[in-house]
Amino acid sequence: MVLNYIWVAFFGIALVVGLGRLILLGDTEVFTAMVTSTFDTAKTGFEISLGLTGVLTLWLGLMKVGEKGGAIGALAWVARPFFRRLFPELPRDHPAHGSIIMNFAANMLGLDNAATPLGLKAMQELQDLNSDKETATNAQIMFLVLNTSGLTVIPISIMVYRAQAGAANPTDVFLPILLATYFSTLAGLIAVAVVQRINLFHPVVLAYLVGVSGLIGATLWYFSGLPQDKVQVISTTVANVTLFGIISAFILMAAWRRLNVYDAFIEGAKEGFAVAIRIIPYLVAILVAIGVFRASGALDLLVDGIGRLFTAMGLRTEFIPALPTALMKPLSGSGARGMMVDAMTTYGADSFVGRLASVFQGATDTTFYIIALYFGSVGVRRTRHAVTCGLIADLAGITAAIFIAYLFFG
Repeated sequence: MVLNYIWVAFFGIALVVGLGRLILLGDTEVFTAMVTSTFDTAKTGFEISLGLTGVLTLWLGLMKVGEKGGAIGALAWVARPFFRRLFPELPRDHPAHGSIIMNFAANMLGLDNAATPLGLKAMQELQDLNSDKETATNAQIMFLVLNTSGLTVIPISIMVYRAQAGAANPTDVFLPILLATYFSTLAGLIAVAVVQRINLFHPVVLAYLVGVSGLIGATLWYFSGLPQDKVQVISTTVANVTLFGIISAFILMAAWRRLNVYDAFIEGAKEGFAVAIRIIPYLVAILVAIGVFRASGALDLLVDGIGRLFTAMGLRTEFIPALPTALMKPLSGSGARGMMVDAMTTYGADSFVGRLASVFQGATDTTFYIIALYFGSVGVRRTRHAVTCGLIADLAGITAAIFIAYLFFG
């Protein structure tokens, strides 16, 4: 129901803004741009779905190997005490525990291509326990919001874009991004826990949260002591070695248990194409609405309005030119990436705006895209508090990014 209101609101706002530009400014091209956007974004949604087919086939096949070989169960055992508190309705030995862990690990390493199919697998396993197939469960909402918060330890792609834009130190946003995305994830976790009445002060939950915080702190300390030119090399190597190590462990563990690894892979891989086809209408729907909203000029009006408000309040406004990246990120990953590149091109990769735009890009994830993708893959229509809690995480990440950027970059 929430997505329905948002979808209608995007089109309604776009219509009002478009008519205003046509009548008041004589902009005869605005509706042409909006109509063109509907075709372009519909094509993009279809291409994204088809592009996922190969990677879905690969990772769903590997997940089946890991599941039958016992590797997924071993991972689930490690995190089960924590997940039992965050996902109380999830059975103790359910395979979704392992899929969720794998998804979070891939996201933290910045491995988007691996994280998506793992997330879809986890969502399907959670859906198997759902008695009302069109309404999101508490477990599905917790999982989705933690995904939309975008916790990333190694933001490889952003460093690459900064290097291409001519940044003197492409990795100088590493620490700010890690801090901002941590606050985003923590806010999302707290928001869902409050709604679902999950006790975050349980000793087990606190122990895991302190442990993760310590791990992030150790990562910050380690990378802060490295020469700037080595940070990207080491982080990329760690991510790739970890990913290939997981793949190898899945296959070798299954072979050690005398399973037919090839047949297990094929069994899981067959699900990839069906999932990719099933998500097409959901992706097209949300991307078209976002495209029309952007093409109408509504996003530009929103940014200008925020800038005027902060100016009237006598507050600092250096962050305003980077704000389009932050506002676009919950709507479209590619759109936000374009905004980030535009900010670095216009103001310079090493400018305050260029750096802040990079931090915005890494602070959160594409909330509406993930909701459409994950819930759409299992046919969930009633999202309950997922959107609200996801946007709370986004707001926390954006706010933290601004303060952290002022702290690091002045």
